[in-house]
Amino acid sequence: MSAPATAESRAGSGGAVAGNDGRDRVAYAPSRAPGSPPGPGFALIAALLGFTVISVDVSAVNIALPSIRSSLHSGMTGLQWVVDAYTLMLAALMLSAGALADRAGARRAYGWGVALFTAASLACAAAPGIGTLIGARVAQGAAAAIVVPASLALIRQTYEEPRRRARAIALWTVGGSLAMGAGPVLGGLLSEGPGWRAVFLINLPIGAVILALLTRVPRSPRRPAPLDMWGQATAVVALAGLAFAVIEGGHAGWTTLPVLGSALVAVAGAVGFAVAERRQRAPMVPLGMLRDRFVAVPLMLGFAINAAFYGGIFLLGLYYQELRGMSGVQAGLMFAPMAAVISGTNLMSPRLAERFGRRPVIVVGQLIMAGAMLAMLPLAADTPVWLVLVLLIPLGIGGALSVPAFTAQLMDAVPGERVGTASGLLNALRQTGGALAVAAFGALATGDGETGFSLSGMHVSVAAEAVVLVVTAAAAWVLLPSGRRD
Repeated sequence: MSAPATAESRAGSGGAVAGNDGRDRVAYAPSRAPGSPPGPGFALIAALLGFTVISVDVSAVNIALPSIRSSLHSGMTGLQWVVDAYTLMLAALMLSAGALADRAGARRAYGWGVALFTAASLACAAAPGIGTLIGARVAQGAAAAIVVPASLALIRQTYEEPRRRARAIALWTVGGSLAMGAGPVLGGLLSEGPGWRAVFLINLPIGAVILALLTRVPRSPRRPAPLDMWGQATAVVALAGLAFAVIEGGHAGWTTLPVLGSALVAVAGAVGFAVAERRQRAPMVPLGMLRDRFVAVPLMLGFAINAAFYGGIFLLGLYYQELRGMSGVQAGLMFAPMAAVISGTNLMSPRLAERFGRRPVIVVGQLIMAGAMLAMLPLAADTPVWLVLVLLIPLGIGGALSVPAFTAQLMDAVPGERVGTASGLLNALRQTGGALAVAAFGALATGDGETGFSLSGMHVSVAAEAVVLVVTAAAAWVLLPSGRRD
């Protein structure tokens, strides 16, 4: 599975895209005062650390959920919001965070994002109750949305020579992939050892190191990038309303007044977003771009892949601890083999796409993930541990195989000036897919017994996701171009 912002390996923040003319190179050249340090190494380490800690946080918290439940006396709804408050804000604000980085300058925006993320992490660790924790996670997600595009923009402005820049971006991408896979392992070790609060406290020294490194990085130039505030606000409203309806509907009932009201809010937000984007001179998401099947299909694939990956981690983390009685460490280590194969498969995917074409690689990756979902159907409380361990590996392989291929397909399908927009939209939809999967799967897997976890609900969830993956694989086969050089 690729890291959350793999698509941005070909794009910068907002419109911060490598150009072919002299004007682009001048526009993104760092402002260096005489005698100031060039700082490319400092910039790369700072960017890599930030992207790594953001990626870890996405998945590590899933394994800490049972500990959070016990400590803060929360039900399944609260646990779902602990995950979704972060991913929804990350998804929604990713659409315009690139423009903010351009306006403020990459270094300044990155510093703001890291400082806010560090402060929010402290608030998470100190949370006395589940409501406070959810609020702090909202702030964390907002900060993460700034950090991700700004970290890549920092690399883009620091490394002007294309080959060095490509190597730096490759390190950035692989670092995020490793962090994403290692997150569950780290979450298990920390929650079982020092406690779940340590999952957030570990961000504090890393944030301090990043801010110290930024003092050695030259100031970044600013660019007058437009901000679509109305579009951004309606996107947040639509996603939050939809998530609330899905989460609460599974617990309180689909016809209750709060659920119906939140569904109406989601619809109103979506309509408002569409109207805003049609009327804006510089919309976050040009709606005409979505009518291109070579754009729409990769976006759909990204949504489905992350729904399977994050939804699977969420369910399995609860299955290991709530149903199997594993400790946090044991549950985290169950994800280690999957983490080990993700980065290697990520690196292998472009080579396979070069040889066989992107479309077959995408489809095979989707079908492997669908098989991984179906393989979870026989899981029971007494399934041999070694079998559970083996069945988990295809979940990482399928996503890691498919994501680089459909990301490259998307980047080739849009003109150069739209690469940043397409990249932000892909990442927003990927995070949205993960958030909605946690909402839906959590609602289905809520049990009435002692554990509060329903094995039959888990089976329904993975079966439904397998169907989604097969459908998206079929759409990719029919609608995407064929050939080895797509």
